[in-house]
Amino acid sequence: MLYVGLSGGIGSGKSTVSGHLTQLGAVVIDADRIAREVVAPGTPGLAEVAARFGSEVLLPDGSLNRPALGAIVFADEPARRDLEAITHPRIAEQTRRQRAEAPRDAIVVHDMPLLVEGDLAPDHHLAVIVDVAAETRTQRIVRDRGMTPDAARARIAAQATDEQRYAVADALLDNNGTREELLDQVETLWRERLSPYNDNLLADRGVRRPLPTRLAEPDPSWPGFARRSIDRLRRQLAAGGLGDHVKGIDHIGSTSVPGLVAKEVIDLQVRVDDLKLASGAPFRTALRAAGFVEGRPTSDTVHPWEPDPARWQKLYFNGADPAVVHHLHVRPADGPGAAAALLFRDWLRANPAECEAYAAEKRRIARLHPGRTEADRRAYPAAKEPWIAAALERARAWHTNPRTTAR
Repeated sequence: MLYVGLSGGIGSGKSTVSGHLTQLGAVVIDADRIAREVVAPGTPGLAEVAARFGSEVLLPDGSLNRPALGAIVFADEPARRDLEAITHPRIAEQTRRQRAEAPRDAIVVHDMPLLVEGDLAPDHHLAVIVDVAAETRTQRIVRDRGMTPDAARARIAAQATDEQRYAVADALLDNNGTREELLDQVETLWRERLSPYNDNLLADRGVRRPLPTRLAEPDPSWPGFARRSIDRLRRQLAAGGLGDHVKGIDHIGSTSVPGLVAKEVIDLQVRVDDLKLASGAPFRTALRAAGFVEGRPTSDTVHPWEPDPARWQKLYFNGADPAVVHHLHVRPADGPGAAAALLFRDWLRANPAECEAYAAEKRRIARLHPGRTEADRRAYPAAKEPWIAAALERARAWHTNPRTTAR
């Protein structure tokens, strides 16, 4: 199932978003509600909190005095870490249980304020952030929660910064306007991204590059797409007990080279110590949790310095996110395919003249082989192979003596 992390700072309107997603059909796991449940009266969690912070954090009826506890932990970082050590494991267990109970075809939305602070975005297929200017949030907190402006600003300052949230955001919902405008964005996100993404996961169906072939000018968002996907792959492979078998995860291909025109495809590479391992169910399950599906054996072009075709074998996966086309190449870490992908990328980055020459060649071939139908989808990449083969020879010479280039 699709697993979405939803977050935003205090006063951002995150609850409005999660409520509307529930109406649209999502199963929402409310981290704040779970956080209250694990310290409800009579629970071991509340007993441990009282033992650590004293009876002053309890109300006369024995329930938790949240303002009193908040005043302690928001002013004392070690105290906050102690509280998190008590509550977070219990919250995590409840979250796992609720997720496991959701229907298999559900879109599960994890509504949590600490998605960024807890480094939890890579646990989800997507991270959705509700974005509001800090001063607007301050005004809303004062109006809706009765805090003073200084207290509201202090609470905001204790959370992740906007820049930190932007770094993990796969989708931003702008809540600086009206409620109706926010709900419209939620419905568009559901219709155009969340629902199709979930359908793709359920059908094991990857997202293909649209036809015809189109070269885009360099986009500064490409590295961010790659970094978030790499973080997910690393997290999910580690969670599946496969981390020791992964020797590297790389952003490769044209979108990894600054200033280079490219098809709008994020190419990634996972280097493993055993390709047979990558064919097994645990590996594929981990990749599905990171948003990658299908998976089929194929091979890279064989080059003369390594003529054994078996050495060029790989597995190829597609991303399931309808908003970003991802290609994932799983290669043996000690194989020539993995080395060639990194060498070609690094050589282009280091040699602007070669990068310009490659861009010119890409444009020429795109005009000649636009790949307008499925039958000739492969015409463009096939036509590039002679140039790339010659370029790799130059790159190998550069690698031997990087102070000189062949052009």
